[in-house]
Amino acid sequence: MTRLPGTLAVLLLDQQAAIEVALACQAFGTPPRNHTADWYDLRLCAAGGAGEPVPLRAWFDHAGPAGPFELRATHGLDDLVPADTVIVPGSGDVHGDPSAPVLAALRAAHARGARMVSLCSGSFVLAAAGILDGRAATSHWEHAPLLARRFPAVKVDPNILYTHDPDVLTSAGLMAGIDLCLHLIREDLGSETANAVARRMIVPPHRSGGQAQYMESPMSVPHSGSALGEVLEWAMAQLDQPIGVGDIAARAGVSVRTLIRRFHAELGTTPSRWLLTQRLARARELLESTALPVGLVAERSGLGTAPNLRTHFAREFGLSPTRYRHEYNPSPDVR
Repeated sequence: MTRLPGTLAVLLLDQQAAIEVALACQAFGTPPRNHTADWYDLRLCAAGGAGEPVPLRAWFDHAGPAGPFELRATHGLDDLVPADTVIVPGSGDVHGDPSAPVLAALRAAHARGARMVSLCSGSFVLAAAGILDGRAATSHWEHAPLLARRFPAVKVDPNILYTHDPDVLTSAGLMAGIDLCLHLIREDLGSETANAVARRMIVPPHRSGGQAQYMESPMSVPHSGSALGEVLEWAMAQLDQPIGVGDIAARAGVSVRTLIRRFHAELGTTPSRWLLTQRLARARELLESTALPVGLVAERSGLGTAPNLRTHFAREFGLSPTRYRHEYNPSPDVR
């Protein structure tokens, strides 16, 4: 762990996307079940202070009409400045800047050492405060050209999920915002806690920030009422074995063609891609939680050999298994 969770301030601005504000509250508002260590002291901070009603937009499109949502702040800007982490959800106006008091509070928080985080177009707010000058940053690919035009001192990369300087982090669109929130929890509280939050949110536990924004997300097992649920639970239990699409089809009692059709209908992917994704997830889990040699990680995740594992990690995550372990579990327990 690199820091205690501490206080976490979410900046509320008029006409932000409601779902991005909710995302931050979902990720950091309540600890996962059975978590007994310190958790985040979440603050919803607005310029009008505690009790201020802040209208939120129900649309992703910043040109769309205002939404019907309203959220009341729990704190004011004076409570944002001393926070350990400041999160700025997507801006309600990517063409204009927030008020002078908001920008001053962000600058003051950054100056005193707060970790500054933007979700999606929240990068426009950090850029307006000068916090992104000279730094690499990202945003939703649709907004990235405008971010680069409005703030030429920012090194905009529209092709990645999130950026991570030691004290300033930015993310692309909605799912990338989830990835970044989990990344922060992983840094603060470790892989086990981040994975527990991911399970609660039913999202992939980790995607490297360097992945392309269009990267396919890992697909989980369908719910228990699904026609595929039982057979895929079986497949998950056999990941260390050399099973393939034919074995899954045989277990389901259907032809490979029928299996492929069901996968597309229920998961939007192919059986082979699903199987590879689950094996990579298992490999990440082993790298994070054990000190097993890379070759054994490859065997136990069903990827066969260390070279094969390295090839898949390089293609999917842009880094080696060893580098992944170093970044996300520098001193794993031997198991």
